Amino acid sequence: MTHDIPEPVASFLAAVNAHDKNAFKDAFVAEPVVDDWGRTFTGTDQVTAWSDVEFIGSSPTLTVTDVSTKPGSVTVVGDWKSNHANGLSSFNFDLDGDKIAKMTIREG
Repeated sequence: MTHDIPEPVASFLAAVNAHDKNAFKDAFVAEPVVDDWGRTFTGTDQVTAWSDVEFIGSSPTLTVTDVSTKPGSVTVVGDWKSNHANGLSSFNFDLDGDKIAKMTIREG
């Protein structure tokens, strides 16, 4: 099943599945925020350090099962598989123009 995922989230998810660290970083605003199940990482350095171990660095794949949108926000639910964690997860993206300002990860 394919899903209509708006930009910049579609390109971000392609970067995640390709384990592309540079495209991951480029998807975010200059001072991004990631909320990973209640743990908050702020700024490029913290987000990159987190991702290098728990996100891009964990060789992930995300198989999207649902997408919903509202102005300035996209939520993607999918089956997350990685060397760090696995399971149905929800990824909410708060957008700032063509960049991701905040990504919040919760149970899907």
